[in-house]
Amino acid sequence: MGFTAVPRGRARGVTVAAVTAMVTAVAAPAWAAPGVDPGTVDRSADPGATIPISKVVSTPPIPPQPDVVLLVDTTGSMGPAIANVRTNLQQVITDVRAAQPSAEFAVASYRDEGDGPELFRVRQNLTADATALQTAVDGLTAAGGGDTPEAWVNALFQVSDGAIAYRSGSSRIVVLVGDAPSHDPSAGHTLAQATAALQADTARVLAVDVTGGGGGLNATGQASSLAAATGGQVVGSAPNTVTAAILSGLRDLDVTVTPTVTSCDPGLSVSFDAASRTQQSGTDVPFAETITVAGNAAQGATLHCTVDFLLNGLSGGPAFVEHISVKVNDVTPPTVVVDDRTVEATSPAGAVITYPASATDNVDGPLTPTCAPPPGSTFPLGATTVTCTATDAAGNTGSDTAVMRVVDTTAPTTRCVPTNNPSGGNVPGSDNPDGFYQLTATDIVDTKVDVYIGDAADPSVRFGPFPAGTKIKLVQAPGAQSRVKDGTGDIDYKVTLRGDAVITGVDDAGNRSTATCLVAPPPK
Repeated sequence: MGFTAVPRGRARGVTVAAVTAMVTAVAAPAWAAPGVDPGTVDRSADPGATIPISKVVSTPPIPPQPDVVLLVDTTGSMGPAIANVRTNLQQVITDVRAAQPSAEFAVASYRDEGDGPELFRVRQNLTADATALQTAVDGLTAAGGGDTPEAWVNALFQVSDGAIAYRSGSSRIVVLVGDAPSHDPSAGHTLAQATAALQADTARVLAVDVTGGGGGLNATGQASSLAAATGGQVVGSAPNTVTAAILSGLRDLDVTVTPTVTSCDPGLSVSFDAASRTQQSGTDVPFAETITVAGNAAQGATLHCTVDFLLNGLSGGPAFVEHISVKVNDVTPPTVVVDDRTVEATSPAGAVITYPASATDNVDGPLTPTCAPPPGSTFPLGATTVTCTATDAAGNTGSDTAVMRVVDTTAPTTRCVPTNNPSGGNVPGSDNPDGFYQLTATDIVDTKVDVYIGDAADPSVRFGPFPAGTKIKLVQAPGAQSRVKDGTGDIDYKVTLRGDAVITGVDDAGNRSTATCLVAPPPK
């Protein structure tokens, strides 16, 4: 006889041959290795960037760390069903542990309200000992029962009221095996109370509805209501295929996958297109993951996040933990600093300027900039723009400019030097009574300085410009008109002034200096 599964009120048909194959097959069905793919994400990204990742969570066929309670009806009509469980228990244990090696099992039984101590009994609390479990199942005998409804509502309440010592963090599944509905209330406990107790324990009910004279567990809809409320299901079975139905039901339970960010460095965050997804165990659950790098994330740093893909609120172990590493790219150029400078010219070529320049990078720290023209170069008169650049290890280039100014603010040196007479004879004595002078003017920048002759007695008089080195015969005539005439011989000009001669040297920058040529007036 076939059996049907009713997951949350929906029917599913399976043939007798298929059920038998589930029990007799040596190897469990092949599923993708449970876990999250990819489990490691290692990327580089700019600040403010987002990284889309397609995730696939391959869920195990059995929920993680299962605590499975076999709660079996041992009233008189259940003999063939109990025999099937007794014969194939080890196959159930083996198949479940093939998917979840940490699985533990418990065995309990129930009858009807008039069956005294057999109303509810824990035959074996949770254990990994397959021999102890077999002994407990071997001790199950079919007897009693009375009327058609049994007392499994009370049994379920007792299971979640402390009778079973569940492990912390386990997936709790109560496999209810019976062929009749339950009294409600049952031994003083209602179906609503039993449901609430199971929900508080986060235990799901897999109801194996055995065909027989009792009308079935779900004859009044109690089993389907209970399965829907606890996230379980109802599986129909003939008495001789109970263990096949148990295996089928365990593998057909829904699993809710919830991506949970357990840690994230500042500057990095992870989000998903759905807070959770619920599918049948053993299937692949897709998620669209988005990794976001904050705009102010520390550049050059490697940031980490860890995401645990919980199964029904429980950790599935390391295979379901994603490790994210994102190196934040350095996109900020170095800061380069070079300042304007103004210096005095030291030669006709200008001046040598040695100027400081610095560069600092937010990741690489201090850098050495390259400048053109470089420090220590000779800069000409005027303004020259200097450009300094620095490139960090990430290839970002920063620059700064400055203006180097070479100025000429130094006046030339102007002198009025006694010189020889027109014939080139001896230079006169210090009092220079004949008034022969050479006008000299030198400058550190200009090779040719213009020289002007003024009259100390008349500020409006100005002759020139004359080239430096000009030789004059200076005549002082207080009553005469100031004038300049060509000289003779080695003397360039004859200069007549009413007062002393004021000699002014002017360079190309307009800087000037003066000297006075003193000559005694002719005798009266």
